[in-house]
Amino acid sequence: MIIDMPGTTTREVAKRLLQERDEGGAVALGRVLTLLIDTGDHDPEHAISAANDASREHPCRVILITSQLPGGSEERGLDAQIRLGGDAGASEVIILRPTGEVTDHLDTLVMPLLLPDAPIVAWWPYEPPAVPSEHPLGRMAQRRITDTVRSSDPAGMLARLASSYVEGDTDLSWTRATLWRGLIAATLESPPYEPVRRAVVSGQSTHTSVDMVAAWLAQALRCPVEVERIDDAPAIIQVKLERSSGDIVLDRPDGKTAALRQPDQPEHRIALPIRHLRECLAEELRRLDPDEVYGEVLTKGLARLSA
Repeated sequence: MIIDMPGTTTREVAKRLLQERDEGGAVALGRVLTLLIDTGDHDPEHAISAANDASREHPCRVILITSQLPGGSEERGLDAQIRLGGDAGASEVIILRPTGEVTDHLDTLVMPLLLPDAPIVAWWPYEPPAVPSEHPLGRMAQRRITDTVRSSDPAGMLARLASSYVEGDTDLSWTRATLWRGLIAATLESPPYEPVRRAVVSGQSTHTSVDMVAAWLAQALRCPVEVERIDDAPAIIQVKLERSSGDIVLDRPDGKTAALRQPDQPEHRIALPIRHLRECLAEELRRLDPDEVYGEVLTKGLARLSA
């Protein structure tokens, strides 16, 4: 069910939600958090779809701020849309299109719609603010999720996030590499227990997951790490760890299946598909505590990589 509310207020939106709940539609019971999404000038539908899918694991209230909302009022103020039931996954979605002075007070705008006594997570699917923790939505949130891969300047934004990092920040470039990090760590924990002399991470030239995996290796292994950038590669395609007994190579040229090659062992084939946005978002919503390893890699590992 989709309810359009052009030229409205957040108080009217909250009243309409209560009305729909009382008339036998949606219920707020069981909602575990409020997810604030700011899509800016981008089409919000992709983010809504990912949030709806993630909400099946984490039932939540989604409040999305956008400058695009078909059928809105021409007057400056606030247009809104409520999505419930089959149009909202296991969540309830509130889409807000503020204009004029309303855009200067996003925290005040969303406050009447927050779930009481529930954690708040802020997510910028496209262009993150330079300092997420100082953004009006970021100041309200326990966790702040950015996505440098989808930003207009991935490398520059990753550097800015490193300089402004505070506990609670995270980026989906780190989450997209979770499976890679798990496989590499498991391999290094098996004999022979030799130090890695050098590492090479190969992947798509502007994909920041490549940089985050390289920075993680530089921080964890304290060895030289080289990044090989390939324009048309599907995200990360290879990690090579050089040791005295021979190289460990995790190779995924097709973006689907990886081959793990080690000295004196048969080649292992491992399913390692490129992760969907909904998977990464659901993983980040599982934890509301700071990701200390991400913070260390972002603030220290990237510096080691640059050096």
